[in-house]
Amino acid sequence: MLLSKIKGNLLFWKITAVFTTLLIVLGIVFLMIASQLSKSYYTTAHQKLYGDLAGHLASFTQPFKNGKPDIAVTHDIIHSTMVANPSVEIYLLDTIGTIVDYVVPDTTVQMHKVNMEKVKQWLKSDDMNRPMGDNPKQPNESSIFSVAPVYETGRLSGYVYAVLASEKQKEILESLNNQFYVRLGSYIFFSALLIAFLIGVVIFFIMTNSISRITTTVKRFKEGDYSARINEQDKGDLGTLSSTFNDMADVIVDNFDKITATDKYRQELIANISHDLRTPLSIIQGYLETLMIKRDDLSEEDKNKYLSIMHDKTKKLSVLVDQLFQYAKLEANLVKPEKEPFLINELASDILMAYRFKADEKSIELNLDSPRKLPAVFADIALTERVFQNLLDNAFKFTPNGGSITIKLMETKTHIKIQVSDTGIGIAPEEITHIFERHKQLGTESIAKKGMGIGLAIVKKILELHQTQIDVSSKLGEGTIFWFDLPIRASIEA
Repeated sequence: MLLSKIKGNLLFWKITAVFTTLLIVLGIVFLMIASQLSKSYYTTAHQKLYGDLAGHLASFTQPFKNGKPDIAVTHDIIHSTMVANPSVEIYLLDTIGTIVDYVVPDTTVQMHKVNMEKVKQWLKSDDMNRPMGDNPKQPNESSIFSVAPVYETGRLSGYVYAVLASEKQKEILESLNNQFYVRLGSYIFFSALLIAFLIGVVIFFIMTNSISRITTTVKRFKEGDYSARINEQDKGDLGTLSSTFNDMADVIVDNFDKITATDKYRQELIANISHDLRTPLSIIQGYLETLMIKRDDLSEEDKNKYLSIMHDKTKKLSVLVDQLFQYAKLEANLVKPEKEPFLINELASDILMAYRFKADEKSIELNLDSPRKLPAVFADIALTERVFQNLLDNAFKFTPNGGSITIKLMETKTHIKIQVSDTGIGIAPEEITHIFERHKQLGTESIAKKGMGIGLAIVKKILELHQTQIDVSSKLGEGTIFWFDLPIRASIEA
């Protein structure tokens, strides 16, 4: 019965196969690491043993005479050295790395110049940090080498360049290494495989019942049964897995509506941004085409008028792009408030003064309702100014000619309450909760025509950085009031 259960448990055999494959991969990785370490050990040892060979040849022979290789003197010595140590190949270089002499078959030398940067690095480095250099017989393969400068009457004539790993040595070492590592790897691998397989069979068989149950539940969830949950009877890692899956399933189900809403908001955001950018661009394009087509027929007055309109739309476009950039920075948490104490009534007065000319053009009355003496607030003055500007821009946008806009400041025990009100067209009650959402297009016809922009979304983000919030109340046809609080400096210090 046990055997038939094992045969019928497909998951069991799949896990066993994965485990076996993992062991095979680990065995291969082990052999590769061992081989690499062996090569590294050989390279270091060989460099240690024969690293001074070029120096000895340069010291005890005079391979250059009058700046040229002295063949009669050096060939016998170099040839004897290579016979005694077949792993060495010796070359003579001029001062720029060109090979000027060697005692190897000419047809086997494929490079006639070595990398002098490696030569200079070798001469500057210590025994344990020697770089690999060019092998004239194998241009695409670096090799350990030894090098020494040769001087004549104090002047550099060239270099003795000795490759310490010849082709013959490489073939012998590779053959020996292959035999050794095959035997070593076979003993270790098959021993570990046998032990691990026996242990794995027992452990996996015990685990598969619980895993099968978990898999069934996960499959139900995948197929659309979002109420499927794992009965948390197991302990240890499987119990943790069950609990984690249940929590994850709850989060996924909870996020479905959010994901759907986010996708809808994304579409609305793209549509709104496209509309916001397209309108001024279309106007600019239209007037530019008119100027290009009728420039000879237009009067200077008309040309100046068109240019003025384009300039105005360009400024509005610049403001919009700046707002988009500011909002993106706020969304990415790249803006850090630099808080300091300042007088909020002075800031409000200065901002209203800056809007005075715009108010006169629309016959809008600007008012500041504030006590004479107010304590300083503790906030970022530049960001607070941006809040005022966005609220005033929004008020100007929806306040008809002859209306009024008022900033009112009120002191409480720990905060200054700031209120910005207008006598504009107002906002419908069902739309108030959405006015701070950048991606939300309001349904009110007059508002939709003008566009809420992203000014209020920026206001909300800035005030969130100050650990406060903005509230709003409005009545259609009567106006809108925005208000928020900023902490008094004294309350912060307390």
